[in-house]
Amino acid sequence: MMRTPLVILLVAWLAGCATPAPPEPREIHLAATPEATLREAMELLMERGYVIRHADGDLGRLEAVLGRMPGYGVSLRVAGQGDGSRVSFIATRGGRPLPPTVLDPLLTDLQSRLGLLP
Repeated sequence: MMRTPLVILLVAWLAGCATPAPPEPREIHLAATPEATLREAMELLMERGYVIRHADGDLGRLEAVLGRMPGYGVSLRVAGQGDGSRVSFIATRGGRPLPPTVLDPLLTDLQSRLGLLP
């Protein structure tokens, strides 16, 4: 009799420990060097009002937060792939991931800055 409520309580308690799925990054392959891609992405984010919190060219990582609206952030990873680079963006608001499609305008502007759009 006492065992059933205990099992239900245990299952409910363990369900609270489940971690959310990691955010889905928005990835794109560019015909530009990783160094140029990271540099242009950093300049683009700064022009849009982001404050660069962490940037590491050797690791190809960049973390930025929106200066005018606290809580919005962008995480960027750039890796060399052949003679180009693979760029991965994740946008968050309040620590929660935003849909990857939110980043499409930013990726289009990055391609434009790198001279990769027709």
